[in-house]
Amino acid sequence: MSERLSVGDAAPEFTLPDADGNDVSLESLRGRNVIVYFYPAAMTAGCTKQACDFRDSLDSLQAQGYAVLGISPDQPAKLAKFRERDGVTFPLLSDPDKEVLTAYGAFGEKTMYGKKVTGVIRSTFVVDGDGRIAVAQYNVKATGHVAKLRRDLGLT
Repeated sequence: MSERLSVGDAAPEFTLPDADGNDVSLESLRGRNVIVYFYPAAMTAGCTKQACDFRDSLDSLQAQGYAVLGISPDQPAKLAKFRERDGVTFPLLSDPDKEVLTAYGAFGEKTMYGKKVTGVIRSTFVVDGDGRIAVAQYNVKATGHVAKLRRDLGLT
């Protein structure tokens, strides 16, 4: 089980390929607030709902100074299909080795359908402009999560 992050911790740095195979780094977004969310698998019902919620809120999030990055263990080719199918307008990043997932505490033991399994823990973080964790949320719900996050951040 990977260790969980807390508010005030330094956000683990990463560089991962996006759906087109281009590297995206957290460091390249320094100075901005970045919402980094981890999801189990592209093209599944819950992950699609969550991605579409972020997509639909992206303009207002960006207007209030937030960038959004979605990270899953999926390969870039699957992320590209997901992006095209659902019109996702923010970077989807590939972490097949689960190194970044583990560094953020978003991979480990969880309960699924009443059984303990090892996998991606649906989690969301807000990294502030100085590279520190401003919000750390684990075991979030796919549906309604973006609205809750907006309320937690005091965004209209």
